[in-house]
Amino acid sequence: MEVAGRPLIAWCLDAFAAAESVGAVVIAVPPGHEPEFAALAPGAVVVAGGKTRSQSVGAALEHVESELVAVHDAARPLVTAGLVDTLVARLAAHPDASGVIAAAPLADTVKRATGIDPESLTVAGTESREHLWAAQTPQVFRTDELRVAHAADPARAASATDDAALVEAQGGTVLILEAPARNLKITTPADLEVAAALLEARP
Repeated sequence: MEVAGRPLIAWCLDAFAAAESVGAVVIAVPPGHEPEFAALAPGAVVVAGGKTRSQSVGAALEHVESELVAVHDAARPLVTAGLVDTLVARLAAHPDASGVIAAAPLADTVKRATGIDPESLTVAGTESREHLWAAQTPQVFRTDELRVAHAADPARAASATDDAALVEAQGGTVLILEAPARNLKITTPADLEVAAALLEARP
C-alpha cells in the first residue's frame, strides 16, 4: 500500500532514520519479499516475519542488540522522529518501568454492546472513558523483558494485538505517552486520504 506516492513503510523508515535515539533498524516482512524491502531500506536488517504479529516481532528481536527496542507498525506512516526520541527518553528516565507506549485518550463516548451480529446490536451499557486510552505505536521496551514476554505464553502471544499486553501480563509496568493526534493508523480508504493530505502538507 502506498500513501502520497510512497510505500507506507518508507515514511516510517524516514522517521526512524532521523531519530537520534535509533542506532539500527530491523524490518520483519512477509516471507519471500525480503529482497524488495532490502532495496527500499539500505542499511536495515530485513527478516522474514511469521503468520502472526508476535512471530514477526519475535523474528526481528533475534537481531536486536540494544538495551531498548522500539516496535512500530508500518500502518502508522505519520510517526515522527520526535515521537520516537521522546518515547525512548521517557523509558530511559524511568528505570523501574518495562516499557512505554504512544497512546491517545478516548474522545468518543464508549458503548458496550450485546451480541456481535451487526443487524441486531443493542446497547448494553455506557462505559466511563475517564481512564481509557487507545494504544498506538511506537512502543518502546527493555529488550530482554520483551523477549521474555514473547516466550512466556505462546498462545497469548499469538492472539496479542500489541506488545505492551504481553509485557503487562508478565507484571511489567508500561508507561503512557500521549501521542500527537496525527499519529493515525491506516485501516480504511478514508484514513488513507487523510494521511496522504497530512504527509503532502509536510515541509
